[in-house]
Amino acid sequence: MNSHRRIALRWTAVGAALAAATLAGCASFKTLTSEVSTFGEWPTGRPAGSYVIERLPSQQAAPGGLQADVEQGAHQALQMAGFVPTAAGATPDVVVQIGARITRYDRSPWDDPLWWRPYGSRWAGPGWPGAWGPYGPWRWRSEPSEYQREVGLLIRDKASGQPLYEARARTDGITAGGPPVIAAMFSAALKDFPKARNEPHDVDIQLP
Repeated sequence: MNSHRRIALRWTAVGAALAAATLAGCASFKTLTSEVSTFGEWPTGRPAGSYVIERLPSQQAAPGGLQADVEQGAHQALQMAGFVPTAAGATPDVVVQIGARITRYDRSPWDDPLWWRPYGSRWAGPGWPGAWGPYGPWRWRSEPSEYQREVGLLIRDKASGQPLYEARARTDGITAGGPPVIAAMFSAALKDFPKARNEPHDVDIQLP
């Protein structure tokens, strides 16, 4: 049996969780550490320039509020990296595609062959302090779910369509995170710009 049961959450399914977890997610940190990987060779001497975020068909079909929250986090990170929004009616220098995903992992109490242990398990059994309770010798041990949060963006040259820069960031936590966490992850993803570092490395971002 797999050690984890993975449940992929659609943005439509985590909308309430994102909103409700915003305060809870931020209250537990002052700094968010993301694992970041960046790829590409940004042309030497080329400024960041103007940009526009391009929505994929699936993102166009997503609820406006959720997609807007993700895009707002990306806008903040892009502008901190030196990019500027394209003026109305003007042609952007680059086109940016973005994505975000939250995956929840729930552990089964049967995954661990020593499932009666008091640590790292969801069940308490005979012989361990606190095992006996109102429901007999076995009782459920409550543990929170774990969430893996991921964001990514791809920057393409508008004129040629050539990919110029790709960045990804991921974090783990006990909540979905909320818009401030997503925004911080986009900031972490672009903190190295225009330098690319293929190997995963930690980047710290202060949460508001």
